[in-house]
Amino acid sequence: MDESVTIEFVAKSKLPTAFGDFEIIAFQDLSTGEEHVALSKGLDTILMKPILVRIHSECLTGDAFSSLKCDCGPQLHSAMKMISDEGQGVILYLRQEGRGIGLTNKIRAYALQDQGHDTVDANLLLNLPADARHYDMCIIMLDYLKVKEVRLITNNPLKVNSLKHLGINVVDRVSITVGLNIFNKDYLQTKQERMSHMYEEIDFK
Repeated sequence: MDESVTIEFVAKSKLPTAFGDFEIIAFQDLSTGEEHVALSKGLDTILMKPILVRIHSECLTGDAFSSLKCDCGPQLHSAMKMISDEGQGVILYLRQEGRGIGLTNKIRAYALQDQGHDTVDANLLLNLPADARHYDMCIIMLDYLKVKEVRLITNNPLKVNSLKHLGINVVDRVSITVGLNIFNKDYLQTKQERMSHMYEEIDFK
C-alpha cells in the first residue's frame, strides 16, 4: 500500500434506501481532501465469512443521471439489492470519476466517443491512461469495518488482482452483468475485449 494514503474515518449515519436500510460511513483522505464512503449492511451482527463487497468508482452520469452510455448505475443498484437480499455486505463508493481521470476529462472523452472512438482510445487521445484508478484506500476502509475476507462483486479480474496485491483477501468473484442496452453495447464490448472484463452472459454478436 502507498504509505502516503491517509484515509481516516469522519462520520457515520443510518441511511434508508429503496433497497433497504444501510449505514453510510464517510472517510477522508487527509493528503488530497478526497472523500469516500462505505455503504454497509448487517455488519453489527456476527460476520458471515466472506463478506459480499462491491468496490464502485463514482459515475455521476450513470449513478445520478441514469446515463445509458455505461452500466454503472445498474451495477450500483444491483449490488445494493444483492447485499440487501443477503442481509450483509459493503459497498465502497470511491470518488474516482471517469476511471480516475475526473469529470471534465470524462466529458471530453465522451465527445471523442461521439466521434467514433472507444473508451480506451478516447482517454489515450487525451494523453490520459485508460484506467487511472487505485484502490489503496480500500484496505483502510475494510479494516475499519472489520471485514477480512471478501466476495468481490465485479466483472473485472484486474480489480481482483489489484486488491489481492494490496493484501485484501478476495476469495471469490461474483459476476454482475446488468444494464445492457443499445447505447452501451460497444462500451461493454470494449471493456471485455480491451480491458479483460468478463461478461459471460452477453453475446455481443
